[in-house]
Amino acid sequence: MFGASAADPSWSRTAAFLDLNEKAPACSMYRGFVARIEHACAIRARLRELTSADDNKPLSMPPRDSGMQCAWARRARRPTMKKIAFGMPCMPVVLGWLVVATVGCTTETAPVQDDETILRDAAETSASAIEAQVTEVKREPIVDDIYHYSFLVKVGNTPNARIRVHRIVREDAPWRARSVAHAILLLHGDFATFETNFAPSLKSDAAQPDQDLAVYLAQRGIDVWGLDRRWTTAPKDGADFSDFADMGVVQAVSDAGSAIFFARSIRGMTGAGRDPLILGGFSSGAQITYLYAAEETQKAPGQRQVKGIVPIDIYAKVAPEDAASKQVACDNAAQERDLVAQGEVDSDNSAFFQPVGELAASAPADPSPFYDGYSNRDVLLGFVTQTYQFYEPKPKYHLVGGIFKDGAPTELRYAPEALISDWLAFSPPHQALVESADRDALWCGEAPLPLDDHLADITVPLFYLGAAGGFGDHGLYTTTVVGSTDVTTHVVRRLPVENEPEDFGHGDLLYAADASTLAWEPLAQWLLAH
Repeated sequence: MFGASAADPSWSRTAAFLDLNEKAPACSMYRGFVARIEHACAIRARLRELTSADDNKPLSMPPRDSGMQCAWARRARRPTMKKIAFGMPCMPVVLGWLVVATVGCTTETAPVQDDETILRDAAETSASAIEAQVTEVKREPIVDDIYHYSFLVKVGNTPNARIRVHRIVREDAPWRARSVAHAILLLHGDFATFETNFAPSLKSDAAQPDQDLAVYLAQRGIDVWGLDRRWTTAPKDGADFSDFADMGVVQAVSDAGSAIFFARSIRGMTGAGRDPLILGGFSSGAQITYLYAAEETQKAPGQRQVKGIVPIDIYAKVAPEDAASKQVACDNAAQERDLVAQGEVDSDNSAFFQPVGELAASAPADPSPFYDGYSNRDVLLGFVTQTYQFYEPKPKYHLVGGIFKDGAPTELRYAPEALISDWLAFSPPHQALVESADRDALWCGEAPLPLDDHLADITVPLFYLGAAGGFGDHGLYTTTVVGSTDVTTHVVRRLPVENEPEDFGHGDLLYAADASTLAWEPLAQWLLAH
């Protein structure tokens, strides 16, 4: 951890400094860690990082016989603002267990710090580093030794200034994540959250853990993190939308950076190291992945947090030959901006996506309240297999592939119908319309734009995963615009080109019964190689 190990020659000096032997008892809270050599190594490296306000003088500690150790520990925990290598403001808050373990303590009744407390302290310290506050920490089992953690992080003082950071990882013990070198942070798409896109078994009875992309990656030794954007936290009823107008792509990119820093900090303080992560995303989350990587190119190399990107079925720039798709984006951006200017900032998922999914599951044969002459199931099948009738970023775009009879969908071709209806039913009730307007404006390319175009400056390795019936081949153009030389593309195509309207769809990459073989396996291989 933190570059130190039991084999490090300086370990013996560290152990001597900490009096790690039975003849010199330390605080009772630390005695439980004596057998965990790696934690002591982390302490040594962490203390080496912490310096006083002048960035030169190390934090001084009182002599071991001064009787002031506990007071010094309390004083050392007071936050002092400074800059660190990442270029982000942080508070060098020394975790209580680290300080007391290092300097000793005369209080014999100090509580033993278990792994849950260590993780919670690490989360609080990581949040402090981005001027945020952890308000909720949850842990739940998924399957075998794989667990899901979620952290609700308050990132401001406006009504919905909250993001939720997720982690799906194998554990060595309760609350103690297995230390692995490979890590990715995933960004969800529209009308979705991290759970509904990447770990649907946490929400849907129709999904098993082996149908979760996040679980699949964790089983293969990858530390999977995720971010729920601010608008996902707004309650269904009584939501205050006064800050929704600020939830554009600039804020989304900034929050992605905060989530990455939060994840890296916790990994660093719990033994996995602070190395940059891979950033990935699905759908609109993939567009934000491109935007984040592009913005980060404008920072000094030492301040960059991403070492590779995984955009899943999207384009960040429309190909010149796709003039019709660009016009769709321009028209959508103009309409969305007009609505925002009129004060309509909420794209209400509870008005369509949620009930379409819920009614298809609960009353599939009943008449649809949305379209006369169609059942609830008809509307679900029509929307997800012929999405281009509602939204067409490329010709015949669809969410999932279907089987048709006389031009009408009769069933889904690749994904379980119950899982797809739950994808919609568990949509977050609200979504920021200004983010959609910004993303369409960037595709349109006409000023004013929320961010400058730095796509060509991206040089980190890139893995593009597409679906023939989704953005598919139309997402390949962006991979030629970036400056990366390590580019891998994989578009899942199961039918001839002439049958593309029925082929593997956008959401099939996450929900198809054979997605693990066709899409996830090549992704996992790429991640492990990078």
